[in-house]
Amino acid sequence: MQTNTIKIFDTTLRDGEQSPGASMNTEEKIQIAAQLEKLGVDIIEAGFAAASPGDFDAIDKIAQRVSNSTVCSLARAIESDIKAAGEAIAKAKMQRIHTFIATSPIHMEYKLKMKPEEVIKRAAGAVAYARTFVDDVEFSCEDAGRSDIGFMKEIADAVIEAGATTINLPDTVGFRLPFEIGVMVKEMSDYVEGRAIISVHNHNDLGLGVANSLEAIMQGARQVECTINGLGERAGNAALEEIVMALKVRSDVFKDFDTRINTKEIYPTSRLIATITGIEPQPNKAIVGKNAFAHESGIHQDGVLKHKETYEIMKPEDIGLDQSDTLVLGKHSGRAAFKDKLAKLGFTLEEDALNRAFERFKILADRKKEIYDDDIRALVTNEMTKAEQVFEIVSLQLMDCSEGVPSAAVKIKKGNDEIIDASIGGGTIDAVFKAIDRITGFTGRLDEYRVKSVSEGKDALANVTVKVSFNDEPAVIGHGLHLDTMLASARAYIGALNSYLSMAGKLKERPKKVIL
Repeated sequence: MQTNTIKIFDTTLRDGEQSPGASMNTEEKIQIAAQLEKLGVDIIEAGFAAASPGDFDAIDKIAQRVSNSTVCSLARAIESDIKAAGEAIAKAKMQRIHTFIATSPIHMEYKLKMKPEEVIKRAAGAVAYARTFVDDVEFSCEDAGRSDIGFMKEIADAVIEAGATTINLPDTVGFRLPFEIGVMVKEMSDYVEGRAIISVHNHNDLGLGVANSLEAIMQGARQVECTINGLGERAGNAALEEIVMALKVRSDVFKDFDTRINTKEIYPTSRLIATITGIEPQPNKAIVGKNAFAHESGIHQDGVLKHKETYEIMKPEDIGLDQSDTLVLGKHSGRAAFKDKLAKLGFTLEEDALNRAFERFKILADRKKEIYDDDIRALVTNEMTKAEQVFEIVSLQLMDCSEGVPSAAVKIKKGNDEIIDASIGGGTIDAVFKAIDRITGFTGRLDEYRVKSVSEGKDALANVTVKVSFNDEPAVIGHGLHLDTMLASARAYIGALNSYLSMAGKLKERPKKVIL
């Protein structure tokens, strides 16, 4: 029997970025897109071009970088959105516009305030206009999970006639159970057979995103929309790694289905995105969690030592996790070895960025006895995602005692000038950030602060992620990495300020968030 290739539509850069705290800058998005291409993703939804000049710029740069995956931009069923999407992906080798409108009675009545016939007309017009830019147009029935099946058939007829080749049926609020999704997909798949393919986009509000996606595949869906690590609005989306590995491990059930995914790139992709967003998968997360291949029970350990398949249904190497190669490099390692290690970890750096990363690695190697893969990932990610360095931390001195007032003195470089100032605060971190505010002239509001140990040991690197709002503009994210947590915190805060300054000329009001 002929194998059906399931298209993997990754929306980490669009829906995944809508996870609270997961915003990414342009350079970070480019690195993620390059890794998604290496992973073998069929379609990369690179963003929502009409949302802001920053989103448009990121999609445009990704379109120029990616050649083996289709680059897609989301667009509401509005001409200005579609035009922005078409222009943003214009330089891509393979292009797709993904347009949508709500089709459930509750959305049409209360959100759109449109009659069903008006919705059909708007949808068909949007697809026809999108076809003037690209040949590959996807149409989504937003809130399909709560839409009338008869109405979805009507709108499918109209948009297919207008040129849509993919019909997406999102369970926007994560409400449906697997058998319900299966019934809907089966009926719609049979209805559009030979005219378009059916796609699904399942949210995880009830923890059923992956189960619903797998059932949809069994019932006729030939594209699944998903994200790395299950990122996304609210409880997230169906996780790419879980869908792909379920198809692979349970090939006895899914024997007629396959994907183009290179599963050995799953773990490197997961780690890259966790490092960039600062959002770690839960330790017991399927496939990519810290404990996914850990065995603590004595009975389990005994079984695994005798024969791994007693308790392991897949090998760590299947997803690119080499547990025997976690200790890496040292202060005597050369640039060639460092570059080779980066390639194994999934990084592709330009020459200047590679040189800067290698210099930082050598400094770290002089101070840290053992360097792990995660140290390298954090170091390189921190380097490659830096915004233009308007301000740079030179030194930091803390003055604190149990009976005294927390205070900090900071030296910051701007251009050729070095400026020193000090401040007191309600705590040490507060004092550090206030001193930075005094020197730079910008006052930030700290919305979120996270610190984690990158690897293990007393000399582990501290990786600090902050979310800061300047001048009541949308919050930006900053990352800081150092053996000293306070210095890492200062670097993260300065990183957020530099990101804000690099974006300041591009900021404008965004449309409301889009949830499919």
